[in-house]
Amino acid sequence: MKRLVILGGGESGYGAAVLGKKLGMDVFLSDSGRLKEAYREKLEAENIPFEEGGHTEQKVLQADIVVKSPGIPDKAPLVKALREKGVPVVSEIEFAARHTEARMICITGSNGKTTTTSLIYHIMKRAGLDVGLAGNIGKSLALQVAREPKPTYVIELSSFQLDGMYEFKADIAVLMNITPDHLDRYDYKMQNYVNSKFRILQNQTSADWFVYWADDPVIGKELAERDPSARRLPFSSKSEPGAAAYADDSKIAVNLPDCGKLEISRSRIPIKGLHNMYNCMAAALACGAAGVAPDRIADGILSFEAVPHRLEAVGTINGAVWINDSKATNVASTYYALESMTTPTVLILGGTDKGNDYSEILPFVKEKVKAIVAMGVDNAKILKFFSGEVPEIVDTHSLADAVAACRRLARPGDTVLLSPCCASFDLFRNYEERGDLFRQAVKDLEK
Repeated sequence: MKRLVILGGGESGYGAAVLGKKLGMDVFLSDSGRLKEAYREKLEAENIPFEEGGHTEQKVLQADIVVKSPGIPDKAPLVKALREKGVPVVSEIEFAARHTEARMICITGSNGKTTTTSLIYHIMKRAGLDVGLAGNIGKSLALQVAREPKPTYVIELSSFQLDGMYEFKADIAVLMNITPDHLDRYDYKMQNYVNSKFRILQNQTSADWFVYWADDPVIGKELAERDPSARRLPFSSKSEPGAAAYADDSKIAVNLPDCGKLEISRSRIPIKGLHNMYNCMAAALACGAAGVAPDRIADGILSFEAVPHRLEAVGTINGAVWINDSKATNVASTYYALESMTTPTVLILGGTDKGNDYSEILPFVKEKVKAIVAMGVDNAKILKFFSGEVPEIVDTHSLADAVAACRRLARPGDTVLLSPCCASFDLFRNYEERGDLFRQAVKDLEK
């Protein structure tokens, strides 16, 4: 009997444990922290052995295969010890994919992947297809393979998950863009991060599809040096030969593989901003490659609502619109948020800096931002960079103080935009908590 050890007891870890047990493996789960009560109860109900509050090295090193949480870095001593012993260490996605023949539609990128993944899933579900949602959003892929197998899965993949994938193959791979992010995890070397993102193409054949943003300079440079086997479906902001889809000021136009053309007026699309036109084109091409009819794709795009924490309007206070864009954890995300602003903006920045270069958003800041409210434990870098670039900068160290500052600064017709550019871990558990608390704070102001 093979011994499966799982490092990390969150959604992916629990799912891998259930699948391992179903496969008849000797399963043991180990978490360095405290398990959430819900997962502890589920593991106990499944009679799956586990430990929390630390790893027992002897028990872990007895593994024949290890499924590692994407949050655990490869440099962790226990992971190094496993690899030195020759024990395979894989991601939950890799482990699950080895036990299903389902079609895999996989989405990665520095920005836009959650909206694009959600949109593809929405289009396919609305078209009547039996499809599962997994990866960074939805349920654990392993849990679905074990309990509710689907013929198709739409999977959002982070670079961390891709790092633990080896035999996995995406039938349809979507690469939205590549901008500097998580460089602290990649020895501050951009090429290491780029290589991680391009792992989404590994093992693809000429029968598969590759959807990508043709205007991205990093992707363009890599494709000049690589020769992916999959059929290419590039999308662009320009109508050029070879572009399978493009967006102009009035519409998106998509040439769907083997099933015709699609045009949709931008004014009819419920999610706004140029970045969301990219998301729509990528989703349309992926769904077209999967065989969804053009009218079904159009129906899905036109009925889609924005995902939480991504340019989510959460209230109007004294004539100023407040927007939750907490998912903007890097500079490129905030760039696209600012690009979509059409009114004077009070911008909330700050959190855990990941080696950000704020010069990319500086032109938009000068053009559109009337004030910056820095919100974080240490705002020194933001205060130094933007000093003299906007009429006012406020230094705050809590959500309550940041919201109070924004209320003082915002005037009727303005926009208050939480688009932090940074991870949330200095003041919050994750970007969802940051966005949820911001949304609630705005609702409290409306009372």
